[in-house]
Amino acid sequence: MSDRKAELERKKAKLAQIRAEKEARRKEREVADAQSAAKAAVSGLKRDERQEIDKNLESLGITPVAQVVDNISSLPPSLSDVSSTSTPDTSLKPDMALSPRLKRRKPQLSVVAVQTTNIPPKEAVTYTKNTQTLESGTDTIPARGGRGLGFDYYTLTYDDPEDGYEEDSLPGLGSGSPSSGSPGAYLNKLPPGILPHGMPEVREIKPATTKEEEEKKRKEEERKKKELSEEEKQVIMMGDNFQKFFDRATRIVERALSEDINVFVDYTGGYEDGEGLEDKTGGKLSLNRFFYDERWSKNRVITSMDWSQQFPELLAASYNNNPDAPHEPDGVCLVWNTRFKKDTPENIFHCQSPVMTAVFARFHPNLILGGTYSGQIVLWDNRHNKRTPVQRSPLSASAHTHPVYSARVVGTQNAHNLITISTDGKMCSWSLDMLAQPQETLELQHKQSKAVATTCLSFPQNDVNNFIVGSEEGTVYTACRHGSRAGVLDLFEGHQAPVTGINTHNGQGTIDFSHLFLTSSIDWTVKLWSLKENKPLYSFEDNGDYVYDCAWSPQHPALFAAVDGTGRLDLWNLNKDTEVASASVTVEGGAALNRVTWTQSGLHVAAGDDLGKIWVYDVGEQLAVPQPDEWNKFAHTLQDLRKYTLDF
Repeated sequence: MSDRKAELERKKAKLAQIRAEKEARRKEREVADAQSAAKAAVSGLKRDERQEIDKNLESLGITPVAQVVDNISSLPPSLSDVSSTSTPDTSLKPDMALSPRLKRRKPQLSVVAVQTTNIPPKEAVTYTKNTQTLESGTDTIPARGGRGLGFDYYTLTYDDPEDGYEEDSLPGLGSGSPSSGSPGAYLNKLPPGILPHGMPEVREIKPATTKEEEEKKRKEEERKKKELSEEEKQVIMMGDNFQKFFDRATRIVERALSEDINVFVDYTGGYEDGEGLEDKTGGKLSLNRFFYDERWSKNRVITSMDWSQQFPELLAASYNNNPDAPHEPDGVCLVWNTRFKKDTPENIFHCQSPVMTAVFARFHPNLILGGTYSGQIVLWDNRHNKRTPVQRSPLSASAHTHPVYSARVVGTQNAHNLITISTDGKMCSWSLDMLAQPQETLELQHKQSKAVATTCLSFPQNDVNNFIVGSEEGTVYTACRHGSRAGVLDLFEGHQAPVTGINTHNGQGTIDFSHLFLTSSIDWTVKLWSLKENKPLYSFEDNGDYVYDCAWSPQHPALFAAVDGTGRLDLWNLNKDTEVASASVTVEGGAALNRVTWTQSGLHVAAGDDLGKIWVYDVGEQLAVPQPDEWNKFAHTLQDLRKYTLDF
């Protein structure tokens, strides 16, 4: 046990000896480093500079540097110790508490290597708080002409007249030079109490960017300049966004290229070349233009036309099949634009069955509804790039099974329906949101007889419940959608052949004529009817062929248009004459006119033929624009027509 303790004591003594030796070596190394640094500092000076420093020190009674360096090496180790917490100044002072002898000894100076750091004194900035009664900016403006002694005072002050002008002392408030000549720039003469209303100048500084950001930007620019391969180009060109952009861009370019504007028009009336403006006030009918597409409308019969309520310049026309093009779609619907002079349709839609009627969705300007020969109801949307229907009704016994010859959208913005009729004797009401099945179906039968083979449909003005239909046997029927008497109500006999067209009076004006309606027939006549009487008020028998359509003017109460199989368009003003049309024109090419419709302004009338052309005519203002007494005149005309009918 004693041997164990003795061995531990020996190890402790050995450890203490190792620590003492290590500490002695550390102190020697520190002293050597201090001496080498002092010598390096002294040796770094030039000889002349050292001598000059020594002389200055001797004159002040201080030991020269060379002697101090020599004395450092002769000092005992205890005096050369540098405390870890001592500074360069305190390390040169010997410890007076070590020996009384050293207390009486004259202190010796030494030079050590130090790092010089120039730290400026803290700048004291003061602010003055003032109450401003005038509305002004909140920016503080440096004082002009201040005489600060190392301090900056930021206050709102004004120039002293005797003070010199300091250029650019108010940046951003003008040119800042008295010689500039601008009153707003010369701001050193502002009266007291008025602040400059300019704002400090703000210069745009490029934000700091890292190398990664610059590299990313450079790669992005290189990517933009990169040439695309053929595959990449095809992918972009087939994309939906590119198709929409290209479709819209080509429409705009085509419109611009088709415009033919006469910039030499002289509105003063002095035409040197003998050409003047066309006088459309006295003329009755003049051809404005025609719409025709070589591929989509050639040899196709125009089955219906309808104007957009939201965009009055758009005309939708439906076409049946082209017998000379069996590989083309059987049914086509084209949207034409009358605002621009381009000769191509605005939109092209088609389906696999001939389109017998097409109408704009009254409260949805992007939708077009069509009735087909197969009995289907189709819906097109011009917001889609596809030309085929986006929605269609199924072929089922619950809906139409015969051709749909007429369709109308009736109702209000929040409650409207599509009403369709066909030769199977059905009237169907559809919701535009769902064409899977009709919302309601009405069998059109008169007194339990066979179904009425309807060919045309019209609703009286501002009426969504009662409607009028024409039939294949030549009889006209009135019917009701809802109520206890839903179905066929009355019949109007007068035509000897199928009724081809029917149109109710618009009823606008001082006198209500909404009870009047016109019918056209294959029996070569146009008849005027009133819902109050079962017999026609008058029969217009001036035509020499089938009369295919008729339409009231939307503005003039006594004006209507009719078209027949000889290609003749007639305008009848009943206040002028009831025996002869007021204006007539025959289209070129010997085509039969199949449909007629008016623009909303009543200044243009469009007629469609059986070869695929739509003829747009301008109607003279003397004929199209009604006079204030036209409604009273028409009331007297109706009384005369009733008397004439009773006499016969």
